This record gives sequence, structure tokens and C-alpha cells, in this order.
Amino acid sequence: MSTYTENESKFMRKAKENPFVPVGLAGFFAIVGYRLIKMKSRGDTKMSVHLIHMRVAAQGFVVGAMTLGVLYSMYRDYIVKPRELKAAENK
Repeated sequence: MSTYTENESKFMRKAKENPFVPVGLAGFFAIVGYRLIKMKSRGDTKMSVHLIHMRVAAQGFVVGAMTLGVLYSMYRDYIVKPRELKAAENK
């Protein structure tokens, strides 16, 4: 059935496995919130252009966080673990 305890949610378990997921979500909501607040002072910019810029900025942040997460997990799996295994073999 479930491999995690009732006290620990699935989101918290996934966040511990890959810490860049909450960073990506927080950045996404921060950018969207900031751009929604700045919508009043957008000047002569059309609403559609402002919303497109907001979406591109938020998606860019999420893609960047996902890329960093993948690079971190590759570093952990292909560099750190082999070093630990080699050190354990030498003991």
C-alpha cells in the first residue's frame, strides 16, 4: 500500500528526495505573484503581452530548477555513490 508514514505527506517525501521541486514551485508562485502585483503599473503594454511575459518568466524558473535538480541527482548518483562504493571496497 503506502511506503510512507501518516505523519509524512507524499509532497514532503518527494521534497526530501529532490529539494529543487519546492524551490521551483516557490519561484513559480513568487514570479506570478510579483507580476500580478505589477500589472497595475504595466504602462502601455497590452494585457496579453504582460501575461505572456509572466508565463515565460515563471516557466523559465521552473525549467531552470528542474535542470538543476537533474544535474544534482546525476552528480549524486554517478559521482558521489561510486566514490563511496570504492572507499567501502578499499576498507
